[in-house]
Amino acid sequence: MKITSIFSSIALSLVALPAMAQDAAAAADTGLSSRAVIGLAAALTISCCVFAGTLAQGKTAATALEGIARNPGAQKQIFTPMILCLALIESLVIYGLIIAFSLTGKM
Repeated sequence: MKITSIFSSIALSLVALPAMAQDAAAAADTGLSSRAVIGLAAALTISCCVFAGTLAQGKTAATALEGIARNPGAQKQIFTPMILCLALIESLVIYGLIIAFSLTGKM
């Protein structure tokens, strides 16, 4: 229940970002620079990717280990897909890192 509310609040804040967009004059009045906003966007991107990737990898490993514990004979059939899934999950986190670097490259 708590994770659902966290993800829904993150999704709502991301949807509301265009509504909070300001022009350069308004941003200068508030003291926010475009560099600060881009830095915050990069930090938010990588933190969400790492958080979601960590949860997904933990769930994948826990489920695979539980399956192996219940049926040790199926270890070979479970282990290889688990490693493949962990690699794919990690690739999504790396994509988030690349997006964060590309955002900070525009600074």
